[in-house]
Amino acid sequence: MYIWIAYSSKFCRIWGVSSLNFAEFGEFILFFVIFARKRDMIKRIIKGSILADYRRRKVIVLLGARQVGKTTLLSELQEGKEKILSLNCDNADDVLLLEGKTTTELKYLLSSYELVFIDEAQRVKNIGLTLKMIGDLKLDTQVVVTGSSSLDMADEINEPATGRLIEYNLFPFSLPELADSSSEREEQRLLENRMIYGLYPEVVTEPSDAKRTLMTLTNNYLYKDLFAYKGIKKPELIQKLVRALALQLGSEVSYNELSNLLGVDKSTVENYINLLEKCFVVFRLDSFSRNLRNEIKKGKKVYFYDNGVRNAVLSNFAPLELRNDVGALWENLMVSERVKRNSYSGNFAQLFFWRTHEQQEIDLIEEQDGILHTFEFKWNGKARNNQPKSFANSYPNSTYEVITPENYWSFLK
Repeated sequence: MYIWIAYSSKFCRIWGVSSLNFAEFGEFILFFVIFARKRDMIKRIIKGSILADYRRRKVIVLLGARQVGKTTLLSELQEGKEKILSLNCDNADDVLLLEGKTTTELKYLLSSYELVFIDEAQRVKNIGLTLKMIGDLKLDTQVVVTGSSSLDMADEINEPATGRLIEYNLFPFSLPELADSSSEREEQRLLENRMIYGLYPEVVTEPSDAKRTLMTLTNNYLYKDLFAYKGIKKPELIQKLVRALALQLGSEVSYNELSNLLGVDKSTVENYINLLEKCFVVFRLDSFSRNLRNEIKKGKKVYFYDNGVRNAVLSNFAPLELRNDVGALWENLMVSERVKRNSYSGNFAQLFFWRTHEQQEIDLIEEQDGILHTFEFKWNGKARNNQPKSFANSYPNSTYEVITPENYWSFLK
């Protein structure tokens, strides 16, 4: 009885109601159970690919920002395995099991298990060398490694462990993943919500607490690995830079302007954006230039991997009808979804934007097998425009499509 009173009171505080009888509380518990099951039902697209790669007897590396669901995915990768060792390298004791070990010691630690998970592996000094030794052992044990950033992982894994690893990136939920767990119609209904609050798992599964989740994420987790990284002397500068990038969403970014704004040299700005990219906060598109003299050749556009993170950086969760950045939010959502789609499907297309000095532009160019596919993103489905004539004349074999809220599903598949 006392337990029911305590939980009932908490529920009332959260949901803003004055009282709750036993029957109503029972309905809430039932809703919570159904909601929790739905959360577990959201399947990650890359799960099947990772399971299929078990047969290749290579170390699998799963990279992604904090809170995108890496640990949850690890638990789902245990299918059919009984002897499992799970190490969390946020735990100092688990780090000691791996750090500075010989090949013989690693073989003794791992060989009796079918499956070994090493979570937050970037905490292990010289992790690249350790993974190289594990790969060289050719054990029957499948090793799966996760990292919350590719800072140390990229520096220390790629060179010593080349050919011994299979790398995957995990992002916040994709719209197709959510549609698979509900329906495209339901996701269409929630599109405005996705544009504002984004697609981090906890935001999606606990929407009533989305603002607090995103503010906690951006304040406590977003820069955690970056601030711990060597050479970061001014963390407040990183935060100012991220805010400046958030304000320039969908626009071409000038490193010179950012350096003047922040009072640092251009190389520092470029270096910090590179670090933000490795921490899965933002990503860059280069400008496309092949034939025309007036094409911008060295431009950059910066997008956020998640709309909700971008809006949290600006503390702006206003509804779309009160915003003046709806077009930029739509473009960011679509470009970031295309990045997820290409990554998960093993599509190695290169992405660019295009602009001339006369301000002609194309939002996204995807180059694959010598073919240019070009896209414009328009939130207003009635606003139609054609591919710029200068581009069409210079690249006559290119395709062109306008992506709107009425037709975007085909673009995401």
